[in-house]
Amino acid sequence: MAAATPAGAPKGEVAIMTVAMPADANPMGDIFGGWLLSQMDIAGGVAASARAKGRTATIGIKEMEFHKPVKVGDRLTCYAEVTRIGRTSLTIAIEAWTTNHYRQTAPTKVTEGVFTYVALDEDGKPRPVPDN
Repeated sequence: MAAATPAGAPKGEVAIMTVAMPADANPMGDIFGGWLLSQMDIAGGVAASARAKGRTATIGIKEMEFHKPVKVGDRLTCYAEVTRIGRTSLTIAIEAWTTNHYRQTAPTKVTEGVFTYVALDEDGKPRPVPDN
């Protein structure tokens, strides 16, 4: 698990970084919430698979809160922090932050959520998460 961070700073480790493109937006230039949710799920999957040392699958999203819109051209960085490890599952807190070098914006938390993943074996059946 990541060390504590100061207020206003991202929690967790960088899991993915991407740029929001025009194809991901509505006609007003706001990025679709579904696109943002999928990026967060990818980030959580990266963190879960690394910690579980293998294949994982999303089994739930407990909390999801959209704070601010994401615009075309924003650089999206998703931070992931393992908050709970069960026998076969992991809970990951994910924060999505944006910056935009064209508009000179400071890093802003735009979305956060709590995702749960299950570790899977070669046959797609739940398997124990290693002790590490």
